[in-house]
Amino acid sequence: MRFVVLFVLVFFLIPLCFAQDSSVFLREDFDTLDNWKPLYFPKIKNHSQYSIEIENAMRYLKTESNASASGIGFKKEFNVYEYPEIKWRWKISNVYKKGNAREKSGDDYPIRVYIIFKYDPEKASFGQKIKYGLAKKLYGEYPPHSSLNYIWANRHHKEEVLTNTYAKEAKMVILRWGDEQAGTWQEEEVTIINDYRKIFGEDPPDTGSIALMNDSDNTGEHSVSYIDYIEVYK
Repeated sequence: MRFVVLFVLVFFLIPLCFAQDSSVFLREDFDTLDNWKPLYFPKIKNHSQYSIEIENAMRYLKTESNASASGIGFKKEFNVYEYPEIKWRWKISNVYKKGNAREKSGDDYPIRVYIIFKYDPEKASFGQKIKYGLAKKLYGEYPPHSSLNYIWANRHHKEEVLTNTYAKEAKMVILRWGDEQAGTWQEEEVTIINDYRKIFGEDPPDTGSIALMNDSDNTGEHSVSYIDYIEVYK
């Protein structure tokens, strides 16, 4: 009898504990960076640093920028209609004194979470096909269709959403701003489909990807920020 009970536990019950939760696309606790790839920008030689920091047996993503810019992107894409919810916990050391989301010279943030929406040539307008086709010839691949940038802004803006000063297809969604909460963990939770519809006035493309960045190439300043976890789910 004991053998039978043990057999049931090992071969039937225990595997259930490890079954993948289909309601979750991504739960990243940053034990490693194996699932992430570096994202670099043309003509920017100084790259931000991304590493795993261990504190009291807990692991965090550490992002450090020193007059630099680069990001990391999750290697797998996802269907934004199947997994529209995203939540995470982040912390900053400081904002950038020269940072200003309204100006190119201030377009730096101690931490941001990108949702990048993939361009689909089959659903594009004639004008978009020309524009994106030219970009593909220059860079070897299509640029993103659009993006939502959830940011910890450097200063207060009366608007909750601003258009990026470099690309009108990128919208800057302000979740936090200023130094008042620096050094403390803050929880965020967003529904990207609702945000996209509200901001762009239309449905988003089906396919999305996620990226993270701390950049200071415009301001020439320095900051360290952390992300405890990030989850993409239904």
